Amino acid sequence: MTKITEHIRQADGKTLFSFEIIPPLKGESIQILFNAIEPLMEFKPPFVDVTYHREEVIDKQHPSGLLERVAVRKRPGTVGICSRIMERFRVDAVPHIICGGFTRDETEDMLVDLHYLGIDNVLVLRGDPEKSAGVFKPKDKGHAYASDLLQQVMDMNRGMLLHQETESYPTDFCAGVAGYPEKHFEAPNLDVDLKYLKMKVDMGAEFIVTQMFFDNRKYFDFVTRCREAGIHVPVIPGLKPLTTKKQLTVLPRIFHLDLPDDLVRAVEACATDKDVKQVGIEWCVAQCRELMNANVPVLHFYTMSKSDPVKAIAQAVF
Repeated sequence: MTKITEHIRQADGKTLFSFEIIPPLKGESIQILFNAIEPLMEFKPPFVDVTYHREEVIDKQHPSGLLERVAVRKRPGTVGICSRIMERFRVDAVPHIICGGFTRDETEDMLVDLHYLGIDNVLVLRGDPEKSAGVFKPKDKGHAYASDLLQQVMDMNRGMLLHQETESYPTDFCAGVAGYPEKHFEAPNLDVDLKYLKMKVDMGAEFIVTQMFFDNRKYFDFVTRCREAGIHVPVIPGLKPLTTKKQLTVLPRIFHLDLPDDLVRAVEACATDKDVKQVGIEWCVAQCRELMNANVPVLHFYTMSKSDPVKAIAQAVF
């Protein structure tokens, strides 16, 4: 595998194309995933991110009438998915490694499996809280913060395993972390958010992927403040085209972001979601062109495993 940082260096200033996909639900065919990836391969992505969602807790009713709270993983793990993507498309796969729903031992086992498969790029995230919970709570003997999870990855890069007193063969993970141009919703302000982001970079994070944004000024200001704070790793902008009118309320609620007034007015004037999709594509194309003119390292798209809008954007700008 080639490290994300190597892909960027080898591009020699040219903006790369990449995207994130969501594994299919358990019981569905992996062909669904392949069908979402295939149309985007013509744009030669050097890597594809594979997201991961923590388990969900459901109430299972027994014949006696008693309810049992059961943790259910609704999607397969990223290890197997990443391996299949690399085998099928000859592209580097970047699994999301999250705190939520995993113990430190389970995380180590996953990282060992990735290392054995030659998957050396990871995106280290805290992850979301359980849907039924208002705040994030780690699994017993799990990590509460992305920085703690990152420390475990860095320890393994130094040959340190959890229950092994002597050093083992070191891994060589190139770890990325998340950045928030409009700050993480739990941070009191952007200065505090950047303090913790710099801490992760100082610990060994080699690249940053941002939360989606719809106003490029937010990204440019964020990068400027990162540099002023001493953060000099690549900052990869994360992008998503609007495709439905419902997203005007869904995206700000879930991702804690602002939508520009001009974009909101254009979407509100649409008669159908087909019209919204076209507005979203055109807005994102304009974003991409401005970002490429600023020589961003990568344009990274959140596809939600729907490739059509991203393909239309890529055709316009690459």
